[in-house]
Amino acid sequence: MKNFNNKVAAITGAASGMGRELAVELAARGCALSLSDVNLKGLEETAALAREKGAKVTTSKLDVSNRDAVYAWAEQTAKDHGGINLIFNNAGVALNSPLETISQKDFEWIVGINFWGVVYGSQAFLPYLKASGDGHIINTSSLFGLIGTPGTGAYSATKFAVRGYTESLRIELDLMNCGVSATCVHPGGIRTAINANARIGDGVEKLMGVSAETAREKFDKLLNITTANKAARTILKAVEKNSRRVVVGPDAKTMDVVVRMLGSAYQPLVTSNMKRMMR
Repeated sequence: MKNFNNKVAAITGAASGMGRELAVELAARGCALSLSDVNLKGLEETAALAREKGAKVTTSKLDVSNRDAVYAWAEQTAKDHGGINLIFNNAGVALNSPLETISQKDFEWIVGINFWGVVYGSQAFLPYLKASGDGHIINTSSLFGLIGTPGTGAYSATKFAVRGYTESLRIELDLMNCGVSATCVHPGGIRTAINANARIGDGVEKLMGVSAETAREKFDKLLNITTANKAARTILKAVEKNSRRVVVGPDAKTMDVVVRMLGSAYQPLVTSNMKRMMR
């Protein structure tokens, strides 16, 4: 996909953060949009910003963990726009909880949104992307899809799963030669509301040695590195280049290199750094 002019893009998690910035950037480049989120107020704000750029925009309240709802949204998007070229499976949530004490309810919640939401979005939209002859699936993993860290095991599990799913999907699409491609996105610390809205499970204070809110504040500092707009522009550039993977932000790029060089030996470094940070 050399450009986005006269294309149609669907974006989950479009009410704020990277989803909003992707919408605005795509609108400025002549792309029509189908936007979804559970946050209707934020979603309409994003839609208004995109319409200011002259884009045709439709919106839907959507829980990406609901398979039937995702398929219905894909079908409605095709009807509203006459076709679909891109699906950005961007919606995601965070959970800070030791794996020893995480509740089954919280684990199922984060897997439903972060992983199954990506699977449902990819599968629901793929037939329409193939029909367009020029399609692309963009799935959001994370820096934590490259490394594991204490307190984020469930989150990492979903993001590693997104990585494996998307890399396998890309190879299958290559074999099919069907006019559709896929890119896996690994953002580092992006200035979004994901940490502020994260669930905090029991046992965080014991694991980290600080209160849950102090841990949230410290994570906020780690995540406040790259703007959502810069992340969006980096992602779109990667789509134009048909990149298989895009690592976003200096922190993510650094850790990607570290893991490639050290393999599993990166883990003791994370342990010592986390102890230092919490002190």
